[in-house]
Amino acid sequence: MEDMANRKDIHVNAGGLTLHGTRHAGGPGTPVICLHGLTRNVRDFEDIAPLIAGTGRDVIALSMRGRGKSDYDPDYLNYHPLAYRNDVLKAMDELGIAEAVFLGTSLGGIVTMLINDAAPERVKAAMINDVGPELAPEGIARIASYVGKTSGTAASLDAAAAQIRAVNEVAFPGRDEDFWRMFARRTFRENPDGSWSLDYDPNVGKALAEVGAAPDLWAPFESLKDTPTLIIRGALSDLLSPEIVGKMRSVYPDFDFAEVPNVGHAPTLTEPAAWAAIEGFLSGIS
Repeated sequence: MEDMANRKDIHVNAGGLTLHGTRHAGGPGTPVICLHGLTRNVRDFEDIAPLIAGTGRDVIALSMRGRGKSDYDPDYLNYHPLAYRNDVLKAMDELGIAEAVFLGTSLGGIVTMLINDAAPERVKAAMINDVGPELAPEGIARIASYVGKTSGTAASLDAAAAQIRAVNEVAFPGRDEDFWRMFARRTFRENPDGSWSLDYDPNVGKALAEVGAAPDLWAPFESLKDTPTLIIRGALSDLLSPEIVGKMRSVYPDFDFAEVPNVGHAPTLTEPAAWAAIEGFLSGIS
């Protein structure tokens, strides 16, 4: 469970919008900035952030524009990785963070690559969760099939859990009801009348359909060659395939790698294999 005593909410201005985030106090080490996936928000890091803070560094998680408690953008075409990159750099400036370790899941990993390509001096190290410079078409097709298209509301938390389970059980087989209720709480927000709504702007799906998932990422990925990098893959992932990992090795042979069993896209990062990899990786980063 999240350590509320050491967590505080933060708000930063970026691109004319106010972005919400959380900060877990941890210590004087290089801070970690956590960036979530396409339809996700800071709640995805509520369990892993206190663990990372326990290694002696502050942990900042940001909800990107259009997600969680961050402002929605009136121009949906700004829901794009290059805009998110700029938002994070502006947030770092506002928070007085010159350099950080990045932990990016899916879209957050893409944004991490783009930040390193544009401003490598801001990236001390990178941990990239279940995404690479090439996106497997099976995974993109699955994601595009539901983003902004599934029912945006549910009558109860259990109904929300059933809805999210129908979309994601392929990635998390054999999980119990408590897991899916946790997943629902991180995906939906509760309304005053007790109903639940998806906690992101449906126009994120419209932007994905019209603009695409990401610009070309091979050059941004190659820019990580001089940056300590950990790649985490869910063993069942339909977005980061073993073939793509092999191509990544041909560009950057020495990145650290961990595979998380019985998980698809994307690991929650508290799985024993994921946390062991993160903890070990951070032990070598001041």
